[in-house]
Amino acid sequence: MTSPDVAPAPPLTFVIFGATGDLTRRLLIPTLINMTHNGLVGEDLHVLGIGIEPGNVEMLLERLDAFLKTSGDIEDQERKAAWQSLRKRISYISGDFTQNAVYKSIADYLSHAPSANAAFYFAVPPSFFGDIAEKLSENGLTDETTGAFRRIAIEKPFGHDLASAQALNARLLNHAEESQIYRIDHFLGKETVQNIMTTRFANMMIEALWNNNYIDHVQITAAELVDVGLRGKFYDATGALRDMVPNHLFQLLAMVAMEPPNSFDAESIRNEKAKVLKALRHYSREEATQNGVRGAYTAGPLAGRDLPAYTETADIAPDSDTETFVALKLLVDTWRWAGVPFYLRTGKAMKTRDTEVVISFRQVPFAQFPRHDSRPQLPPNRLIIQVQPDEGLDMEISIKSPGLVLKTAPISLDFRYADRFDIGKQTGYESLFYELFVGDQTLFQRADGIEAGWAAVQPFLDLWAEGGKPDPYAPGSMGPACADELIGRDGRTWHQPGDKPGRKTV
Repeated sequence: MTSPDVAPAPPLTFVIFGATGDLTRRLLIPTLINMTHNGLVGEDLHVLGIGIEPGNVEMLLERLDAFLKTSGDIEDQERKAAWQSLRKRISYISGDFTQNAVYKSIADYLSHAPSANAAFYFAVPPSFFGDIAEKLSENGLTDETTGAFRRIAIEKPFGHDLASAQALNARLLNHAEESQIYRIDHFLGKETVQNIMTTRFANMMIEALWNNNYIDHVQITAAELVDVGLRGKFYDATGALRDMVPNHLFQLLAMVAMEPPNSFDAESIRNEKAKVLKALRHYSREEATQNGVRGAYTAGPLAGRDLPAYTETADIAPDSDTETFVALKLLVDTWRWAGVPFYLRTGKAMKTRDTEVVISFRQVPFAQFPRHDSRPQLPPNRLIIQVQPDEGLDMEISIKSPGLVLKTAPISLDFRYADRFDIGKQTGYESLFYELFVGDQTLFQRADGIEAGWAAVQPFLDLWAEGGKPDPYAPGSMGPACADELIGRDGRTWHQPGDKPGRKTV
């Protein structure tokens, strides 16, 4: 159950565009079940599904029932009871959401709803974001009255380059206020990501060292074990850079590099994050060539099966030059981070599923300890923030080995959320939905931050649009050789997931 000091969300209707889609059954409904079970929402939450498929609410409920029975989301009696409670408050409207008729039906539904509060969730392809926002506005559905709110929630991608992101933001803001728009990046719903600020600002011994005097470099990795699979049509038009860097990886970067906010209200935090993204150095074409590499996986074994090459995957053009892996070296031009490189990498069909932030501290300036073997005498201290899976923190330090001879040994002080807290079965969307319902935008992206992120990657998009092929890499590896060369030119190496010195659990 939720903490007693967290009040349930206010009454509202949660309107889901794309109610019959994969995102709704796989994430949105299980999230609402968890929130119902944990007391984050009450029986005054109503769900209105909007879908193009003909049928009534029984059709939608039958599909959801079938999925939930096989997914394990209602495997215990308490979650079954939560689902039975929630499903009684689900309705469905079938229709084309590019036409006014659907919105008139929504308006009629809301006029008879117990509460005038409404949040509209766009679980649809990005090409419809602007259209839906415009129709909501034209039909008066974004108009807020005293004591009643209207909010819009949209998933990434927010555009596919700087110009399209600016155009989308302009269109959205023409039909709704920034305070009504909640741009969702599901990484921000993860406990470990939210804990980055607490780790920094609640611990003097960490924040005091959080600058270029003590930090050598930062690595951010989002490795995926899965391949492109059945998402070929979407992925070939997107690629690893657009899919992951301006959103997920930049949100992690911003949390690591932001200055302490004046308060923990939404705008103070979003102001500091936006400052970081605006401070990312914009490369020239020549600089982009030196500081960015990309790859595409070849055919080979992966997780016990034979994986076809990316260009041999369904819905992928045989001559495609879309990347499935990208690595970048970025610089944050602020006083705190001057001279500290941020290395980012992400890819599909890699060795393991792993998202982590590695803070590598500088070497000690002088060490008197005798060397007894060929290993470097004192490895640098590292703080590893494990975002997923197995969420937690590792601090790598050096200690004296037991015995009469003075020898140092690296060890890892580990903390795992699952060892200390009962985090249960969560989707990662629970905190995002709760903040959406109560009107807290802390975990959501703002227009200026979105555009600043795209501005930083635009030089790489322009460079790769000129031609050339991504470098090949084998499935089950950690990417192409050019990624090792990128970081190796600076005398550094990538942290290997799971590579930890002697472990001590705390």
